[in-house]
Amino acid sequence: PILESHFHIRNRITWEREKGRGAKTNWKNNTEDIWFCTASDSYYFDVDAVKLKRKVIAPYRIDGKPKDWKAEAIGNYRLTHPSNIWTDITIPFWSMPENTNHPTQKPEKLIAKLILASSRKDDFVLDPFLGSGTTAVVAKKLGRRFCGIELNREYCCWALKRLELSTRDLTIQGYADGVFWERNTLSDQPKPTQSLAHQKELFS
Repeated sequence: PILESHFHIRNRITWEREKGRGAKTNWKNNTEDIWFCTASDSYYFDVDAVKLKRKVIAPYRIDGKPKDWKAEAIGNYRLTHPSNIWTDITIPFWSMPENTNHPTQKPEKLIAKLILASSRKDDFVLDPFLGSGTTAVVAKKLGRRFCGIELNREYCCWALKRLELSTRDLTIQGYADGVFWERNTLSDQPKPTQSLAHQKELFS
C-alpha cells in the first residue's frame, strides 16, 4: 500500500543470494525481493546496459551456423536480456575486496545492475540507507553523481574508505567488457586490466 500510494510499481525482482538462512522446520530462505518502481510513467530504462553473458551448454545451429550464440576461445556464450529472477549474484565473501563486516551488505554487482539500467552517465543516485557505501562506490565507478545518508558513524567510515580505494580500482566483480557474467565464470572473464579499460570509457 505504501509503495502503490507514492510510486508506480513496474516489477518485483527476486535475487537468489546462493547462501541462505537454514531452518529445520521450514524451507531455507535464500532470496530477497527488489521492487522496481518509478515516480511517473515517464522513466529511463536501458535493458541493453545490463545484458547477461551465459554459457551455452547445448549450442543450437541453423544451416551449420550458431543460433543466438557465439563461439569464443573461452567457450560458447550467449548474450541475453535479464529477467526478474537474478541468479548470477552472490553475497560478498571473505576473499572479495569489496567485503566488509556490515551484516546486510549488498554486492557491487547487484547495485551496478540497478544503476546501469535506470540512469545515464552523470545522473544523480541517492541511497538514504547507505550502510557500508556500496551504492556510492558503484555510482562512482560507473560515472554517476551520488549522495548517501547513514546514521552509523562506523559505517560512514567504511564507506569513505571504500570510496578512497575505488579511485584506484574501477572494476566490479562479475561485470566485465560491458556485460554481466554468470556465477562461477571468473576464470573466463577478461582480466582486470582489460575490463578496467572498458570502465574508463564510462568517464570519457
